[in-house]
Amino acid sequence: MSKRDNKRYNDKDRKSAPKRGGKNRRDYGSDYEPKRRSGQSTAKAGAGRRSGGTRRSSSQREDTRRVLGFDLNENYENATALGADGLEVVAGRNPVTEALNGSREVERVFIADGAEGSVSKIVAIAKEQGVIVDFVPKERIDAMAPHAKHQGVVAKVSEYKYAEMEDVFAKAEASGEDAFIIILDEIEDPHNLGAIIRTAECAGAHGVVIPKRRSASLTQTVALSAAGAIENMPVVQVTNLARTIDELKEKGIWVAAADMDGDTYYKAILTGPIALVIGNEGKGVGRLVKEKCDFVLSIPMHGEINSLNASNAAAVLMYGIRRARSIE
Repeated sequence: MSKRDNKRYNDKDRKSAPKRGGKNRRDYGSDYEPKRRSGQSTAKAGAGRRSGGTRRSSSQREDTRRVLGFDLNENYENATALGADGLEVVAGRNPVTEALNGSREVERVFIADGAEGSVSKIVAIAKEQGVIVDFVPKERIDAMAPHAKHQGVVAKVSEYKYAEMEDVFAKAEASGEDAFIIILDEIEDPHNLGAIIRTAECAGAHGVVIPKRRSASLTQTVALSAAGAIENMPVVQVTNLARTIDELKEKGIWVAAADMDGDTYYKAILTGPIALVIGNEGKGVGRLVKEKCDFVLSIPMHGEINSLNASNAAAVLMYGIRRARSIE
């Protein structure tokens, strides 16, 4: 039989013919409604197509949490809504590790599905301290710490509290060394502030002093730049730097300002109790603050550029003080 003679291809009868592969509404009657996939099945199918089949299922996540010994009754889907006012997000593996080992209270740790490497160390510390860990899709981590290099790990912690000057002297006494303090005069870039706090912690300083006005404060950006050092370094916020310097001098602290017109730092005597003043990124140390200092230190410049970034200059001078203490 030719196609011309077959009623399946006849225009008059085509509308009444069933579709290939199954029957249509006309075959079942006007009340027929085709079956549809459930929302859950559709979502799983879509997720599998988008991720190429690599996304872990909920059962795989539960298996991972069961092996690690966490309560499966904790609903990870609601994890981002947890926490009260006053809690902030710490992002990044090192900052979260330091937060767990620091003095602030960690409410919860969130880890992206599939994260590997040092995540196992974070999970072990959290489990030891009784902190709940939730494994969540990476999109939730992105939403909790937008634009941050979170490395698949964030934590909700209590608000950072500024230290008191007594805490700085207590830290110095516990170390068995003379006080070593960093004073920052209007450092406005949070990345510079974080980098200086990190270097201060590595160089063995006992505290950092910042003014309340015209200065970067302790934010998430600062915490990320400090790479966890913010949890171990007392940061004191004061109203008046000049008055604070007077009070330190009364306690026997020598105060040195970093400026271009000072004595070369490696020719100066940097032993004993000392406070180092680092000035603003553009203006340097303010006039009044500089007048309060006992002496001025400079870093020799031999290139075409005649100045260093504030955090770089601070690092050079801090390690100059550390070297002087080491050979004392």
